[in-house]
Amino acid sequence: MTIATATARDAKADPAPATAGRRIMGALLHDRAALLSAGFIALMLLMALCAPLISALTGHGPTTFDMSAVDVDTGGTPKGSFGGISADHLLGVEPLNGRDVLARIAYGARVSFLIAASATVLTTLLGVVLGMLAGFYGGWVDQVVSRVMDFLMAFPALIFMIAILSSLPAGNRSYLLVVVISVFGWPYLARVVRGQTLTLANRDFVEAARASGASTRALVFKEILPNLRSSLIVMTTLAVPGYIGTEAGLSFLGVGVSPPTPSWGQMISSSVSWYAVDPLYFAIPGLFLFLTVLSLTVLGDRIRAATDAGEAS
Repeated sequence: MTIATATARDAKADPAPATAGRRIMGALLHDRAALLSAGFIALMLLMALCAPLISALTGHGPTTFDMSAVDVDTGGTPKGSFGGISADHLLGVEPLNGRDVLARIAYGARVSFLIAASATVLTTLLGVVLGMLAGFYGGWVDQVVSRVMDFLMAFPALIFMIAILSSLPAGNRSYLLVVVISVFGWPYLARVVRGQTLTLANRDFVEAARASGASTRALVFKEILPNLRSSLIVMTTLAVPGYIGTEAGLSFLGVGVSPPTPSWGQMISSSVSWYAVDPLYFAIPGLFLFLTVLSLTVLGDRIRAATDAGEAS
């Protein structure tokens, strides 16, 4: 037997160990709850992206009135059974104005995901930068950042969001929502990042890199930040459903997305007075909101569990 043959046989017998990313992905692919959640999220993202196409195919925009779909003699209730569900309106219509529920659900998904994703990006950026600054430099930098975090976390966030948004003009409300949510959201991520940075900054591999003459930038971006990756993935994944729920709650209370821009929370708020005569008008946007938040939460939890298992192995 030649040396080359023996080497090839040993290579086949001892395959290279799977990376942490592959182990995590393998665990998620064998998790039915994670797959179902990911599938529903993909469906909602597709619906949000294709909202204009959905409106074009159905012939109904999110703000288009269809008075022929409501019965004026009964106070504006949808014609037909189950909230006006028909071949022309697949999820029914809104009372009084006949706006297509499917179109508003699709455009509402676009609004919710855009606001939640934008707030998550801004929150993550602020949390990582300020948390790493506090943990890496310590001293007065840590004191300033920590006091700001304590100050913001001491506020009842929802009450102050309502107060702030109520006092601001209705124009560009989506941008204001992203800013306000991010201002109150970044301290929670920053506190986790700060604690982990404090631990990592004193680890042997960081001390070795510092002793070898590595710059501060190299220490932060090559030694510390890569070791925060798993925590950041988990934190950001779990932040998205929270921000979707926050946007829906603020819109429900009338300080979120302004009409006529569609929003799930706004639709649920409008449906309250029609619950007795048209329960599906409440149930459909409520179900979409519930399943979206549930799917994102379950997927985030499964990613956290898979990440913990991958790191442990």
